[in-house]
Amino acid sequence: MTDKKKSRLSMLDSLAGAGMGPAAAPQPMMSSNRALRSARNAVDGHNVWELDPDSIDDLRLNDRMELGDLSDLRRSIEENGQAVPILVRRLPGQNERYGLVYGRRRLAAIAESDQITKVRALVATLDEDDALRAQVAENSERRDLSYIEKAMFAHQLARTGFGTQDKVAEVLNVTKSWISMANAVLRGVGTELAGCIGPAPGIGRPRWEALARGIAEHVRTPEDLLHVARQARVTAMDARSNVPEGDAQQDISVSVFEAVEKAVHRAAKRPASASPPPQTLTLDGSPAGRLRRTSKGLAVDLTDGGFADWLRNGADEIFEELHARYRAQR
Repeated sequence: MTDKKKSRLSMLDSLAGAGMGPAAAPQPMMSSNRALRSARNAVDGHNVWELDPDSIDDLRLNDRMELGDLSDLRRSIEENGQAVPILVRRLPGQNERYGLVYGRRRLAAIAESDQITKVRALVATLDEDDALRAQVAENSERRDLSYIEKAMFAHQLARTGFGTQDKVAEVLNVTKSWISMANAVLRGVGTELAGCIGPAPGIGRPRWEALARGIAEHVRTPEDLLHVARQARVTAMDARSNVPEGDAQQDISVSVFEAVEKAVHRAAKRPASASPPPQTLTLDGSPAGRLRRTSKGLAVDLTDGGFADWLRNGADEIFEELHARYRAQR
């Protein structure tokens, strides 16, 4: 193997760990990983190309909910150069247009810079499916994705037809039960609210599961939590702007999660609204059952089983007539 080829493969092996968060140590690619090996073998020649950042489209599923603060990465590239190239693929039928495979934070940092005009990239010939598999495989090697980011990514993979639940679990290096529980959390919290909260690093599965349960049990209008999350984000951003640089700063999305969590706890402590006492139903002057107002509607208990069966069988017609009378008197 020539020195140039060894250098090219070494750079590719660094891609999975480059541009990660400060708490995560770079991890090399697993040489046995078929998707990453396929992407590596698809790289054209031995060249590192210098491309215009505007010529690269990020058409991938989002594995990160937020890019985070890019200022340190941007300054490092401006001062020391871009040590590790990103990986892109040629877009079919689009001359000199490329699709990002991975290296999203480096690409965004360079796009922000007014000193660096080109991004160093390896160019591979991959179709959309192989590019997605390479992204998923690279994702599975990273250690810095939060619980909810990984859950959202798994949800996107399943929704876009990447494969069965077993396949998604396999490529993300989690169990099938993990996928099922993550889907339950997203159903309970809602993908819109989860996206509004953000990655919330350090907030693990138990707290997300507790939040989902709390919403289901105590929150009548989950839409209100979106307002809480948005307000908390504004407050946290204002607070951060007043903290001197270098002082400890809590991640904004963690502050948003905690604000939503507190709102759910407050809802759980509210006394349940008292329901009116049951009303006795009389027919021909004799007790025939009870009417009970519940949190979900009206419960009718009839003592005459035959009448109850008749009412059930003709309920649509009977309630259509009653509803028409109700509307007429409004």
